[in-house]
Amino acid sequence: MAPTTEVPRKVEWNGKQVPVYPMQTIDFSAILSQEPAENEKLLKCCQEEGFFYLDLNNVDGRRFIGDHQELLKLMNRFFESPLEVKNEYGLISPHLGYEPVGSRNGVLEDTRDGYEMVKVSRDEIQRESPHIPRNIKNSSDLKVLENAISGNNIMSKAILAALSTAFGLTGAARFENLHRNHRPSTSTLAMMHYIPSNPSKDGNVGHQKHTDISSLTVLFTEQWGLQIRPPGTKEFGFVEPKKGMAIINVGDSLRFASGHTFQSCIHRVVPYDYSEHRYSVAYFLRAEDDTMFQDSEGRYITSREWHDEKFMAFIASPMDQAKAPSSLLLGGMQEEETDVYGLPKAQPIAVEAKEPAVEVNAVEVGA
Repeated sequence: MAPTTEVPRKVEWNGKQVPVYPMQTIDFSAILSQEPAENEKLLKCCQEEGFFYLDLNNVDGRRFIGDHQELLKLMNRFFESPLEVKNEYGLISPHLGYEPVGSRNGVLEDTRDGYEMVKVSRDEIQRESPHIPRNIKNSSDLKVLENAISGNNIMSKAILAALSTAFGLTGAARFENLHRNHRPSTSTLAMMHYIPSNPSKDGNVGHQKHTDISSLTVLFTEQWGLQIRPPGTKEFGFVEPKKGMAIINVGDSLRFASGHTFQSCIHRVVPYDYSEHRYSVAYFLRAEDDTMFQDSEGRYITSREWHDEKFMAFIASPMDQAKAPSSLLLGGMQEEETDVYGLPKAQPIAVEAKEPAVEVNAVEVGA
C-alpha cells in the first residue's frame, strides 16, 4: 500500500482554504481476527503515515461507540461543575487529575491552551478505592469510566497484536509484551473540553503542536478541530470526524519500539467553530514504566522517564520550551523551516497576574 495520494479537499477556515487530509480506514473486526490483508494495510499505515481511522461500525466495535456516548454524558456533568469543585481534584500526577484552561502553551505564539482536561489512569481505576473527582464517583460513574478504559485498552491491544504479526515479531519481542496489563504504566484516559475562542483576539487558543508520548492514541471526537501535518507535507490540515470511527495515531513509544520505522503523527487542535464548546476523549496506551527505548537523540531511556520529560516540556514556559530539543515535543519527527501553519499571531492581552489554579509538584513515580 502506497501512501495516500488522494488530493485533499479544502475547507474555509480562518480566512483561508485549508486541506482536509484523507486517511486510510482499518476495519476493527478484520484486525481482531488477524486477517493478513488488513494486518498488512495497518502496518503500512503506521510506517508511511502514522494515523488512520478505526471502523467500529460492526458487531465487535459497536459496544465501544456506546461506551463513548455514556462517557460524554459523564464528561459534560464534570465540566459543568464550578471551577472550585474541579480544582479540588487537582493534578495528582501527570497522568491523573485535572488541568484547568491555560495550563500549557497554546497553538499560537504568546497564547495559552484553550482546553481543560481530566485524566483517569488505567492503574488508578483498578484500585479498590480509586482517586476520582467526587462529582463523578458514584458506582454508575465508576462503571462508565471502567468500561471506557477497558474498551480502549482492548482496541489498542488488538492493534498492537496485528502490528506485531505483520511486522514479523514473535515471542517476547511482540509489541503487546511491552504493554502487559498487570505491569505499572502511565496509560490514561483523558477527557477534554475546549472553550470557544477566536484565534485573532483571544489569549487561550487550542492545543500546541506535538506528537503523543503514548504508543498508540485512540481518539473519539464528533467535532472538527483536529489538524495533522502528514509526513512530507508543509501545511497543517483538518481531520474529518466520521460517525462510528475512532482516530488512531502512532505515538513516540511505538515509533521507538519499531526501531524508528513507524511515523509518529504531528498534530494540534484549533478552534474550527469559534463559538462552540468542543469535547474529545483520548486514550493513551503507554508501555510499561520500565520498558527501555532508544530515543531520537540515541539515548537509552525508560518509558516512564520519557513520559515525565515530555510532560515537563509540555507545561514549561514558552522560553524554556524553546530551549528543549525538537525531538522532545515532536518525538524525532522532522519539520522543515518553511512549514506553513496559517495562523496569525494573536494580539497581546493584558492578564492580571494571579496564583496558578493547580500546583504541580515533582512528578510522582507511583500512582
